[in-house]
Amino acid sequence: MASAANANLNAVRETMDVLLEISRLLNTGLDMESLSICVRLCEQGINPEALSAVIKELRKASESLKASENCAN
Repeated sequence: MASAANANLNAVRETMDVLLEISRLLNTGLDMESLSICVRLCEQGINPEALSAVIKELRKASESLKASENCAN
C-alpha cells in the first residue's frame, strides 16, 4: 500500500516538474506554487483559457499599480 502511494507521489512530482519546465520554456512567469494552483483549478473544472485571461488581467493591474506608485514617489 505504501509503495503504491509513493509511486503515485513520485508520478505527481515528475508531472509537476515537467509542467514547470514547459512553463519556463513558454516564459509564463509562473512559479511552482502558482502553477500547482492553476493545475488544481483546471482539475476542478475551471476553463484554462479563462484562467489565463484572469492571470493576464491581474498582472496588468499589478503593473499599473506599480507604475502609479513609482510616479507618485
